[in-house]
Amino acid sequence: MRTTDTPGGVRSGANVRLMTRAVYPGSYDPVTNGHLDIIGRAAHLFDEVVVAVLINKNKRTLFSVEERQDMLREVTKQWDNVRVDAWHGLLVDYCRENDIKAIVKGLRAVSDYDYELQMAQMNHQLTGVDTLFMQASPQYSFLASSLVKEVATYGGDVSTLLPAIVEQRLQQRLAETR
Repeated sequence: MRTTDTPGGVRSGANVRLMTRAVYPGSYDPVTNGHLDIIGRAAHLFDEVVVAVLINKNKRTLFSVEERQDMLREVTKQWDNVRVDAWHGLLVDYCRENDIKAIVKGLRAVSDYDYELQMAQMNHQLTGVDTLFMQASPQYSFLASSLVKEVATYGGDVSTLLPAIVEQRLQQRLAETR
Protein backbone atom coordinates (compact mmCIF):
# COMPACT_ATOMS: atom_id res chain seq x y z
CA MET A 1 0.00 0.00 0.00
CA ARG A 2 1.29 3.45 -0.86
CA THR A 3 1.88 6.13 1.77
CA THR A 4 1.66 9.82 1.00
CA ASP A 5 2.52 13.06 2.69
CA THR A 6 -0.45 15.13 3.79
CA PRO A 7 -0.43 18.93 3.75
CA GLY A 8 0.39 18.89 7.47
CA GLY A 9 3.50 16.82 6.81
CA VAL A 10 2.11 13.66 8.41
CA ARG A 11 2.69 10.37 6.58
CA SER A 12 -0.55 8.58 5.86
CA GLY A 13 -1.46 5.22 4.38
CA ALA A 14 -2.39 1.68 5.31
CA ASN A 15 1.04 0.86 6.78
CA VAL A 16 1.19 3.88 9.08
CA ARG A 17 -0.53 3.95 12.47
CA LEU A 18 -0.28 7.15 14.45
CA MET A 19 -0.56 7.01 18.23
CA THR A 20 -3.03 9.75 18.99
CA ARG A 21 -2.67 11.35 22.39
CA ALA A 22 -4.60 14.30 23.67
CA VAL A 23 -4.70 16.30 26.86
CA TYR A 24 -7.89 17.59 28.46
CA PRO A 25 -6.79 20.34 30.85
CA GLY A 26 -8.76 21.99 33.63
CA SER A 27 -8.95 22.82 37.29
CA TYR A 28 -11.60 20.15 38.02
CA ASP A 29 -12.54 21.74 41.35
CA PRO A 30 -14.61 19.57 41.42
CA VAL A 31 -14.97 17.28 38.39
CA THR A 32 -18.53 17.41 37.05
CA ASN A 33 -20.66 15.19 34.86
CA GLY A 34 -19.99 17.68 32.07
CA HIS A 35 -16.25 17.01 32.39
CA LEU A 36 -16.92 13.27 32.34
CA ASP A 37 -19.01 13.61 29.20
CA ILE A 38 -16.09 15.26 27.37
CA ILE A 39 -13.56 12.77 28.80
CA GLY A 40 -15.64 9.80 27.69
CA ARG A 41 -16.20 11.16 24.21
CA ALA A 42 -12.50 12.01 23.85
CA ALA A 43 -11.56 8.52 25.08
CA HIS A 44 -13.44 7.09 22.10
CA LEU A 45 -11.56 9.34 19.67
CA PHE A 46 -7.98 9.10 20.97
CA ASP A 47 -5.69 6.24 21.88
CA GLU A 48 -4.82 8.04 25.10
CA VAL A 49 -6.40 10.97 26.92
CA VAL A 50 -4.47 12.69 29.69
CA VAL A 51 -6.72 14.58 32.08
CA ALA A 52 -4.38 17.28 33.37
CA VAL A 53 -5.19 19.13 36.56
CA LEU A 54 -3.68 22.54 35.95
CA ILE A 55 -2.16 24.16 38.99
CA ASN A 56 -2.84 27.87 39.34
CA LYS A 57 -1.42 29.16 42.62
CA ASN A 58 -3.43 32.37 42.23
CA LYS A 59 -6.71 30.50 42.14
CA ARG A 60 -8.40 29.56 45.42
CA THR A 61 -9.61 25.97 45.21
CA LEU A 62 -11.79 23.88 47.47
CA PHE A 63 -9.80 20.67 46.90
CA SER A 64 -6.04 20.16 46.77
CA VAL A 65 -4.40 19.04 43.53
CA GLU A 66 -3.94 15.56 44.99
CA GLU A 67 -7.61 15.34 46.01
CA ARG A 68 -8.73 16.42 42.55
CA GLN A 69 -6.42 13.85 40.96
CA ASP A 70 -7.75 11.11 43.26
CA MET A 71 -11.36 11.97 42.42
CA LEU A 72 -10.56 12.03 38.71
CA ARG A 73 -8.82 8.65 38.87
CA GLU A 74 -11.84 7.19 40.65
CA VAL A 75 -14.44 8.53 38.20
CA THR A 76 -12.43 7.79 35.03
CA LYS A 77 -11.38 4.23 35.84
CA GLN A 78 -13.96 2.90 33.37
CA TRP A 79 -11.75 4.10 30.52
CA ASP A 80 -8.49 2.16 30.17
CA ASN A 81 -6.99 4.82 27.92
CA VAL A 82 -7.47 7.74 30.33
CA ARG A 83 -4.80 8.77 32.80
CA VAL A 84 -4.67 11.65 35.25
CA ASP A 85 -1.73 14.00 35.77
CA ALA A 86 -1.05 17.50 37.11
CA TRP A 87 0.93 20.40 35.69
CA HIS A 88 2.10 23.84 36.75
CA GLY A 89 3.14 26.07 33.88
CA LEU A 90 2.29 26.49 30.24
CA LEU A 91 0.11 23.72 28.88
CA VAL A 92 2.12 23.63 25.65
CA ASP A 93 5.25 22.85 27.66
CA TYR A 94 3.40 19.87 29.13
CA CYS A 95 2.43 18.82 25.61
CA ARG A 96 6.02 19.13 24.40
CA GLU A 97 7.44 17.17 27.33
CA ASN A 98 4.84 14.40 26.94
CA ASP A 99 4.73 14.23 23.12
CA ILE A 100 1.08 15.30 22.98
CA LYS A 101 -0.10 16.87 19.74
CA ALA A 102 -3.71 17.74 20.62
CA ILE A 103 -5.57 19.63 23.32
CA VAL A 104 -9.25 18.88 23.89
CA LYS A 105 -11.43 21.71 25.15
CA GLY A 106 -15.12 21.55 25.98
CA LEU A 107 -17.30 24.46 24.89
CA ARG A 108 -20.55 25.28 26.65
CA ALA A 109 -21.47 28.49 24.86
CA VAL A 110 -20.29 30.94 22.21
CA SER A 111 -18.66 33.01 24.96
CA ASP A 112 -16.37 30.03 25.75
CA TYR A 113 -15.32 29.92 22.10
CA ASP A 114 -14.14 33.53 22.02
CA TYR A 115 -11.68 32.95 24.85
CA GLU A 116 -10.66 29.41 23.88
CA LEU A 117 -10.00 30.39 20.26
CA GLN A 118 -7.39 32.93 21.39
CA MET A 119 -5.75 30.31 23.61
CA ALA A 120 -5.79 27.73 20.80
CA GLN A 121 -4.19 30.14 18.36
CA MET A 122 -1.51 31.12 20.87
CA ASN A 123 -0.77 27.47 21.70
CA HIS A 124 -0.50 26.59 18.03
CA GLN A 125 1.76 29.57 17.36
CA LEU A 126 4.05 28.60 20.25
CA THR A 127 4.43 24.88 19.54
CA GLY A 128 2.19 23.70 16.71
CA VAL A 129 -0.12 21.85 19.13
CA ASP A 130 -3.67 21.74 17.80
CA THR A 131 -6.80 22.30 19.88
CA LEU A 132 -9.97 20.37 19.19
CA PHE A 133 -13.21 21.83 20.48
CA MET A 134 -16.00 19.54 21.64
CA GLN A 135 -19.40 21.05 22.25
CA ALA A 136 -20.97 20.29 25.58
CA SER A 137 -23.89 17.92 25.50
CA PRO A 138 -27.07 19.99 25.91
CA GLN A 139 -27.81 18.67 29.41
CA TYR A 140 -24.40 20.01 30.57
CA SER A 141 -24.22 23.27 28.62
CA PHE A 142 -24.80 25.37 31.76
CA LEU A 143 -22.55 23.36 34.07
CA ALA A 144 -19.46 24.89 35.68
CA SER A 145 -17.55 23.74 38.75
CA SER A 146 -17.77 27.21 40.28
CA LEU A 147 -21.55 27.26 39.87
CA VAL A 148 -21.87 23.79 41.40
CA LYS A 149 -19.83 24.87 44.43
CA GLU A 150 -21.93 27.98 44.88
CA VAL A 151 -25.24 26.10 44.71
CA ALA A 152 -23.96 23.39 47.08
CA THR A 153 -22.69 26.03 49.53
CA TYR A 154 -26.25 27.33 49.91
CA GLY A 155 -27.75 23.86 50.30
CA GLY A 156 -28.91 23.33 46.73
CA ASP A 157 -29.13 19.82 45.32
CA VAL A 158 -26.19 19.16 42.98
CA SER A 159 -26.46 15.36 43.04
CA THR A 160 -27.41 15.14 39.35
CA LEU A 161 -24.48 17.34 38.33
CA LEU A 162 -21.61 15.35 39.85
CA PRO A 163 -20.55 11.73 40.13
CA ALA A 164 -21.84 10.37 43.48
CA ILE A 165 -18.39 10.05 45.05
CA VAL A 166 -17.53 13.63 44.09
CA GLU A 167 -20.83 14.92 45.45
CA GLN A 168 -20.14 13.15 48.76
CA ARG A 169 -16.67 14.64 49.01
CA LEU A 170 -18.01 18.09 48.13
CA GLN A 171 -20.64 17.88 50.87
CA GLN A 172 -18.00 16.70 53.38
CA ARG A 173 -15.64 19.55 52.46
CA LEU A 174 -18.37 22.14 52.71
CA ALA A 175 -19.38 20.79 56.13
CA GLU A 176 -15.74 21.14 57.28
CA THR A 177 -15.60 24.79 56.19
CA ARG A 178 -18.85 25.89 57.86
